[in-house]
Amino acid sequence: MPQIEYAFLADAAEVQPGQKFHVLGGGVTRLSGPTMPFQHPHLALVVGLRLAANERDREHEMEFILAAPDGAKVSSSSGRIVAHGLQDSSDVILTLTVDMWNLTLPVQGDYTVRIMMGGTERKRLTLTVILSREPAPEQRYLA
Repeated sequence: MPQIEYAFLADAAEVQPGQKFHVLGGGVTRLSGPTMPFQHPHLALVVGLRLAANERDREHEMEFILAAPDGAKVSSSSGRIVAHGLQDSSDVILTLTVDMWNLTLPVQGDYTVRIMMGGTERKRLTLTVILSREPAPEQRYLA
């Protein structure tokens, strides 16, 4: 099963197969809003999967879940991925991004991003949401 080499949240990310990826505002761990619930315009989940030679050219089932502090699902996505590459014995890293648009965050607290592979949780990220009149530094950008 592929290993998760890295995973993080960002303001925005762009991935082009077989090339470098581009990130704006990487490492988001905290968001704030003036009232609860509040709507956040966009987050990108960036995941790098390390695949061994025998894991290429096969489907791998993935699921991503953003859950509120009480465990309620806020957003989710799932799909199957296939990595192609040179037929050698080296590992490859496949980077992918999942865009989450117009997220409604109902309460303050620690949200979790669960990254599942083949129905098993492989990685968990924490996103802390707080009430604040001042926007958090992660939100000060123009898109």
